[in-house]
Amino acid sequence: MKMRFDIVSANPGILESSLTNGLVSRAVKKKLIDVHVHNLRDYAEGKYKQIDDSPYGGGAGMILKPEPIFKCVKKLLSQRKYDEVIYFSPQGIKLNQKSANDFSLKSNMILICGHYKGIDERVIKKLVTTEVSIGDYVLSCGDIAAMVFMDSVARLIPGVLGDGESALSDTFQVETGFDSPQYTRPEKYEGLKVPAVLMSGNHSEISKWRSKKALAKYRKIKKLNK
Repeated sequence: MKMRFDIVSANPGILESSLTNGLVSRAVKKKLIDVHVHNLRDYAEGKYKQIDDSPYGGGAGMILKPEPIFKCVKKLLSQRKYDEVIYFSPQGIKLNQKSANDFSLKSNMILICGHYKGIDERVIKKLVTTEVSIGDYVLSCGDIAAMVFMDSVARLIPGVLGDGESALSDTFQVETGFDSPQYTRPEKYEGLKVPAVLMSGNHSEISKWRSKKALAKYRKIKKLNK
């Protein structure tokens, strides 16, 4: 079954470039995934199609109103079964390679993109099945997180990548979490040469070298992130 993403967005224009270029667009052209973007303003009421309002209790920033999101998501849920209704937030489960692998086994997912200071909590309580965080930092909107999520998940679908083994040998799929240094032609450039072992043809020694270098990268990053 083809994977389908329905993106609920207050700023669809942010998604345009990524959806018409790169891996996700190629996956759509190959008919391996479907992506549908839903503009929240199409589900808003009133002359000005208002989708946000100030928070109860005061404070800075604006909150996405519940009505347009409920209207959009309920319409989608009435049309088909969804495995997940995801909202991107700091409180969510971390998007890492393991969770991306798990999400790649799903079929249909709704991605709710926050904006401003977030969304009305009632959306999360009533509609959202999983909150997902792509990292401990602040973004201007959830649409960026949605693109990161789709890219990390879609590339795991068989046929999306040109090389069928690429996704399985990627960084974070391997045991240490890091890949070894990579080289290509020319053999010598800017005074630096390709390690001799990579040109030796000895695949056993090459495998050992790659494992050793990947482990060294892993230890270095662990030390830097302490």
